[in-house]
Amino acid sequence: MSTRILLLEDDKLLAETLLDLLEDEGFLVTHAPNGQVALDNTFDTKFHLYLLDINVPLIDGITLLKELRDSNDNTPAIFLTSHKDKEILRNGFLSGADDYITKPFDNDELIFRIMALLRRNNPSKTKCISLLCHDEIHKRILYDKKELELSKKEYELLLLLMFHVNSAVPKELILSELWSSSESGSEGAIRVYINRIKQLLPQMKIENIRGIGYKLVE
Repeated sequence: MSTRILLLEDDKLLAETLLDLLEDEGFLVTHAPNGQVALDNTFDTKFHLYLLDINVPLIDGITLLKELRDSNDNTPAIFLTSHKDKEILRNGFLSGADDYITKPFDNDELIFRIMALLRRNNPSKTKCISLLCHDEIHKRILYDKKELELSKKEYELLLLLMFHVNSAVPKELILSELWSSSESGSEGAIRVYINRIKQLLPQMKIENIRGIGYKLVE
């Protein structure tokens, strides 16, 4: 499953550049042109990282992050800012920022900072649910200590179920995660992948939640 990033940036050209850069690195990026849209997106999606410009319409980046932190949202956050004013940067960190990078910035430096922050917030590289383990470093999933032979979409689907273990994963979310806008996914294709995964996990339970989606039960 791809790392999900929320990008708050009102500069259209910079936003497009960052979308291309981050998606080329394998991240799944949601762009918000103002703080209100960004806030609305946090209600619908669980992100792994926030990239926030400060001076944006409706709700500025610092106020947005403070609201999120006040609601116990501890998602790592990096400010993208043209500010060098120490008081503004201080307020950014007081609002809950983990890091900042000053515009204009080097693309490689931004990627390095993102990867470092994600590593710090995910110290364990192997996460297990019962007999099922995800080896993040080698991008593989093991069942009863044996590596599963999975296609790319089977791997992404099983990771998605693991991430939401004991909760229903809506079919709409599966479609958006596994297929890009230029691809044609279907509920029938999802069923094929689910049935294949069930065969590989004889002691694990994947429930079909009628009319909603699927749930991996621990």
